[in-house]
Amino acid sequence: MKILDRYILSAFLKTFFFLLLIFTVITVAIDASEKSEDFVRSGLGLSDVITKYYSGFVPYITGLLFPVFVLISVVFFTSKLAGRSEIVAMLSTGMSLRRFLVPYWIGGVFLALMLGLSNHFVIPAANVIRTDFENHYVDMGNIQKQQRQYLSNLHFRVDTFTYAGMRNYDTTTKTGNGFYLERVKNNQVVYNLRAEMIQWDTAKKQWRLETAVERKIDGMKEEVKTLSGYYLKLGYRPSDLSEDEFKKDKLKTPQLNRFIRQEEIRGSETISAVKFERYRRDSSAVTVIIMTMIAGILACRKIRGGSGLHLALAFIIGVSYIICDKFAMVFSTKGNLHPLIAAWIPNVCFAAIAFWLYKKAPK
Repeated sequence: MKILDRYILSAFLKTFFFLLLIFTVITVAIDASEKSEDFVRSGLGLSDVITKYYSGFVPYITGLLFPVFVLISVVFFTSKLAGRSEIVAMLSTGMSLRRFLVPYWIGGVFLALMLGLSNHFVIPAANVIRTDFENHYVDMGNIQKQQRQYLSNLHFRVDTFTYAGMRNYDTTTKTGNGFYLERVKNNQVVYNLRAEMIQWDTAKKQWRLETAVERKIDGMKEEVKTLSGYYLKLGYRPSDLSEDEFKKDKLKTPQLNRFIRQEEIRGSETISAVKFERYRRDSSAVTVIIMTMIAGILACRKIRGGSGLHLALAFIIGVSYIICDKFAMVFSTKGNLHPLIAAWIPNVCFAAIAFWLYKKAPK
């Protein structure tokens, strides 16, 4: 990189991390004022509140608004460069707009990788901390519902031809009753397994069946066995059977991919929301690059309104992106829009805006 590249990239990253720190402090202050009564009622000290809540809340809110922070920071420092006629001096030497945007690409890709890794690994772990605290001390009673659930009439698919279910299941003791498993071939049941009780064995990480009856059916022939203390690899863990509305947000991407495969086999009605979350983790990282390009092109011109007008346009673009993203999510989770298309629609729209701005920008 040349001196000008290092100068622009340094200004980019310094401005971004400074604004990120300022906005984070403001967000924490607002959130603390709203939850002050909850903190007092919890009886936790300052260090406990920081470690048990804000260590999860800060990564969550930062990841949520990360692309908007990038947009505002790039507009802010670029408009300052334009206001001091530094960009005019650069372009007057024969530097093209495309060459001028190279350090923006480098900074955008760096921050996109940073957000992408956070989306896949850091933020899900932070969501575990945040949601546990909110369930315990903010939404009182939710944690008891999540920790102990009495589920009834569970039915799910183990694989393409195998179906299983339980009459009742207790998430605390990890015990169910009225268990059945059936395997179908050519629209006929060829295998049937029933047990009065099923329980998860933590040591062996398998399901243990008590008083089980196994039937193998071959046409008019039937083989019946009575099994006691029989262990079964079901492909489902106790955590997969419990109901948690934040589960998709708390799973790291490798676990989320496994969960998606299970939900597809299971035929879950919420599979669209889970898939949207998976695709969103990639698309939001690419959004950082798009927002960087939009902000750099938008603010490189010296205009009469100065930084104020540039920042106003940045806020409008940022709000428009958030609205577009929310609409896409609703159409995916509540409608028939494919989650992959829904997750990438905002990026396609704003990439088109970036391309249009680049074509209209003076070269």
